[in-house]
Amino acid sequence: MSIKSIAVFCGASAGHKSMYAEAATALGQLMAEQGIKLVFGGGKVGLMGTIADAILAAGGEAVGVIPQSLVDREVAHTGLTELHVVKTMHERKALMAAQSDAFIAMPGGFGTLDEINEIITWNQLGIIRKPVAFYNVGGYFDAFMQQVALGVAEGFIQPAYQKSLIVEAEASVLLEKLGKYAAACAKDWVDAERI
Repeated sequence: MSIKSIAVFCGASAGHKSMYAEAATALGQLMAEQGIKLVFGGGKVGLMGTIADAILAAGGEAVGVIPQSLVDREVAHTGLTELHVVKTMHERKALMAAQSDAFIAMPGGFGTLDEINEIITWNQLGIIRKPVAFYNVGGYFDAFMQQVALGVAEGFIQPAYQKSLIVEAEASVLLEKLGKYAAACAKDWVDAERI
């Protein structure tokens, strides 16, 4: 299975450090070069807007999914390949999941953590079988991974699910690992955790 589209969950803010926007730009450019479509939250602000602008500027495709209630608050991006306006956050997440072959969490807040954790849970329950990665810019997700490790140590998370998470700070390595993992997922879910 080759990856044709990736849902990227990230902040509607840019964060305090320029490295976050730089990382979003780098990822967007690489996705465009590799012909991978971006599926994202549909906003033109923060890291969402940065990655969408980067992929579009590089000739790639960007598909936004945003609830009507957030169109005004997040200021929907109007220059996208496609923009889907839905009624609820639940619809947003379901449509993003359906349109994506893989998922990446970039630095963000509660919304980003909510979205990526739901995808991890869907994988755990067998609802989907799609790879999940964390773009660990500046060690942003180190503490989260420590929490996951604690969950394993205390018997709340199975080790296989911890091993299934891809954590990388370099965009090119991240995309390469996602591609390998997706191919393994298509073959066998258990084999995939060995990558």
